[in-house]
Amino acid sequence: MTPTPATTSGLRATVERASLPLLLRLARLPRAVPFIALLTALVVAVVFGGAAGVVLTAVVVVFVGWLMYLGWPRLGTGERVGRVAVLVMAVALCLTQAFPR
Repeated sequence: MTPTPATTSGLRATVERASLPLLLRLARLPRAVPFIALLTALVVAVVFGGAAGVVLTAVVVVFVGWLMYLGWPRLGTGERVGRVAVLVMAVALCLTQAFPR
């Protein structure tokens, strides 16, 4: 059972309204394009490392976090756990790149 909010207000409504143009553009792309773009950014970040790698990984983290925030109310528990796990791994990768041993 997926929860659905009756109404949105405040910060969530503002973020949803501001995100709508970009989400509509993303929806027009083939489904694989955003995934391939994020995967490519992560591979380039890992291969090149350094400051560029940290920035690319941070961009991926922000993008995934933004999509997660927008979809959170409609997700079930299992979906939420999976998305949080992906976000935590991306943040860990970013921190590992930013502060190597």
